[in-house]
Amino acid sequence: MAKPKDKQAGNSTIALNKKARFDYFIESRFEAGMALQGWEVKSLRAGRVQLQDSYVTIKNSEAFLVGALISPLPTVSTHYRPDSMRSCKLLLNRNELNQLIGAVERKGYTLIPMAMYWKNGRAKIEIALAKGKQTHDKRATTKDRDWQREKQRVLKGR
Repeated sequence: MAKPKDKQAGNSTIALNKKARFDYFIESRFEAGMALQGWEVKSLRAGRVQLQDSYVTIKNSEAFLVGALISPLPTVSTHYRPDSMRSCKLLLNRNELNQLIGAVERKGYTLIPMAMYWKNGRAKIEIALAKGKQTHDKRATTKDRDWQREKQRVLKGR
């Protein structure tokens, strides 16, 4: 007899792109499904994915995740050669795609993956519509973060 699954058990996050907040101003976020192959799903369950240098591109009115590293497990079939840098198609509504296409082509935004997680047994990815930061913006972000940390230390010491 199967045990009922606890909804709160375990963390549903597969991977995070921590560098994205440092390199970009985040404007809005979208949730998208992913068209994956079987070996990729197994690798995601094992947590063997990296989003750091990946981005989302739009071709023929479809969104694709490019540059995400999904390392294959050593138990992948011997007669199949997996491509760890394969582009994955993202599944979005037509309205969302039109909104993203307009922002990228006309306004100069870029699409970056922020997080990958499980939702109802399906792999989902959170993509963000973002503008790149200049070097002085990155310095200001670091300065603000250091100030907040120092402020917390001072208040904790009281």
